[in-house]
Amino acid sequence: MDGKLVKIAEFNNYIEADLARQTLEDFGIKAVVTGDNASNIYGGVPAIEGPVLQVFENKADEARQILDEAKQPPSEEQ
Repeated sequence: MDGKLVKIAEFNNYIEADLARQTLEDFGIKAVVTGDNASNIYGGVPAIEGPVLQVFENKADEARQILDEAKQPPSEEQ
């Protein structure tokens, strides 16, 4: 058992959340997206909370760092 799941990020839509999940899994960090269908419950009424990305607590800091680095524009190497 790797411990409990913790929220590391929230997204506006499922596509963004799933891309982040896949990025983490490419680095060997298991991640899950929850809440992705919440807005469908009320027929298109926006949900209060969007999709949430969760990882095991012992991987949370590493996962946040990976996602932060993924947001950075590529550096121009010459």
